[in-house]
Amino acid sequence: MATESEKSEYSYKETGVLGDIQIADDVIAIIAGLAATEVEGVAKMYGNITNELVSKLGMKNLSKGVKVMVTPEDVKVDISLEVKYGYSVIDVSKKVQEKVKQALETMTGLNVTRVRVRIAGVAFDKENE
Repeated sequence: MATESEKSEYSYKETGVLGDIQIADDVIAIIAGLAATEVEGVAKMYGNITNELVSKLGMKNLSKGVKVMVTPEDVKVDISLEVKYGYSVIDVSKKVQEKVKQALETMTGLNVTRVRVRIAGVAFDKENE
């Protein structure tokens, strides 16, 4: 996956237009993260310890829990999330895969070949604790 030192941007080039269009990996990750959180049964995205500290400080990291690898041919996405208790992990994961693929392909025109979902936890309803 893309690390800080190997950040890339997808470039879309078409002759006869005003210039190139570039889409940063972070934008692709944000689209994927937002699409995943729209799926019923997803409690939240699950990031690394840095992302968790940032969210505790009140700052939103919209690409939290999402890693992308963009090549000229395709996009591969890895997502880590928590599922709400009582929902089918398999059903929620499949819906996340479909939603993320559809959102990325619709909004960017990129070919999404993999959406890997990692269930990192189960969120329990606070009222039942």
